[in-house]
Amino acid sequence: MSLEGKRIGFGLTGSHCTYDDVFPQLERLMELGADVVPIVSYTVRNTDTKFGKAEDHIEKIESITGKRVISTMPEAEPLGPTYPLDCMVIAPLTGNSMSKLANALTDSPPLMAAKATMRNQSPVVLGISTNDALGLNGVNLMRLMASKFIYFIPYGQDDPYKKPNSLVAKMDLLPDTIKAALDRKQLQPVIVPHLE
Repeated sequence: MSLEGKRIGFGLTGSHCTYDDVFPQLERLMELGADVVPIVSYTVRNTDTKFGKAEDHIEKIESITGKRVISTMPEAEPLGPTYPLDCMVIAPLTGNSMSKLANALTDSPPLMAAKATMRNQSPVVLGISTNDALGLNGVNLMRLMASKFIYFIPYGQDDPYKKPNSLVAKMDLLPDTIKAALDRKQLQPVIVPHLE
């Protein structure tokens, strides 16, 4: 399936260390002709870290997509009824946001956009990046894996010896995951070696 002309929401949450893997995927979606709508959490919009300043991240996202980021709940809500998406992506998806999504809590623009997309029975693609996916958050991961309209970028342990509960998506599989999700299929295998 071609992504040409597909309207794809792209939400980012606060796993700042993963942005270097995510930004190239934004670029790939643009190269594939997708109409990408960028959506950021409050953490992405407002938090400076050792991985960069918030304003620089926002500027880069807007430069890649050619669109102003959606960064408030009122801006995100119309992505359901008024300006529907063909697919919503959240990558990176932190453990915090994953637990909220799994428990129907909607308190950030990316989560609002995901809820709006599921309301339309369209696919939501998740790219996890969390240190506790195999810990307390495991129940939330499995709840989402068993949910309708939810698909995962294949993921694996990024550092099994130093961070045994951590899972991170193989972000380079994002375009293929979206294509499969638009056909209502999970790209397989979903659990893959993360380390090269």
